[in-house]
Amino acid sequence: MTVTRAARLTGAALSAALALITAGWLLRDLSALGGSPAELAWYWAGDHRTLRGRSATSGFDLILTGVYIATAVAALRSPVAASALAATGALTLALRLPGLWATAAGSDALLTTLFHLALAAALLVVAAVGRRPANAAYEAVPTRPRTGPAVTAAVLLLIAGLVETAWEIYWALELPAEFTVDRFTGGRSVLAPMLAPPPGWLAAVLVLLTLTAAGSAFARPPYSRPLGLVTGAFLCGGGLMGFLMGVRYGLVENFFRGDETQQLSVLSSVFYVLAGATVLVVLAVRGERRVAPAPPGTPALAPTPPYPRPPGW
Repeated sequence: MTVTRAARLTGAALSAALALITAGWLLRDLSALGGSPAELAWYWAGDHRTLRGRSATSGFDLILTGVYIATAVAALRSPVAASALAATGALTLALRLPGLWATAAGSDALLTTLFHLALAAALLVVAAVGRRPANAAYEAVPTRPRTGPAVTAAVLLLIAGLVETAWEIYWALELPAEFTVDRFTGGRSVLAPMLAPPPGWLAAVLVLLTLTAAGSAFARPPYSRPLGLVTGAFLCGGGLMGFLMGVRYGLVENFFRGDETQQLSVLSSVFYVLAGATVLVVLAVRGERRVAPAPPGTPALAPTPPYPRPPGW
């Protein structure tokens, strides 16, 4: 299946709108920190001493902006961008949905959440309605990822999903029940950026995303590549933020003097970075070569004569 030109242009415009809206909030937070990207990065890593009040963005908003830009470019350049549009739309819906009840009514952040949800739903509609059968003789068609890269990505994504699940089980056992619920619903005990989902909700989305991407990579359908690339970007970015938090609070410097929980936290972040980067690399390579059939009306070639030729050939 390919995507019509009208659907591709519409999908690119929707992705560009999502990128521009998110970039505007990033610039707002950057201005609140005096225009220092380093301070904003440290704030995303957990150091909230540099910004008074509540921020609007997290490091995942920067990753989302990159995903939106990549999706817009893919929609403009490739007739097989339906899977990229669908993956981007579904991920945006999942991450912005808690903003409907966790954001103050009448605020600019709630208005942005509504815009994001509407644009994400439109991306899903465009990806579904704009498809048409491909003429494989004349057009590029989606290709399956190669077996080696696909299995490598699947194994790494599966391990990452299991590790994140283990961490959520650990926090559910360690924290009081009220805090555990707030981590998923965005209650009063959780102070998250205005556009960011609650930490438990975000972890659940990442677990679902990594396990889904791992399963699709094992099966190797054509849509597994864009889904895996989006997942790899989020996995790598989330691990980088966790590692920066460890650097900021001395967990990396005092790694061997920390307790087991701190050590496992740092090791998990490093694994996320390496696994996400590896997934991006292995799934970015070209998929299997597809042999296009001959155009209609092309005469069939005569069969190659056997060698040695039998008597009377």
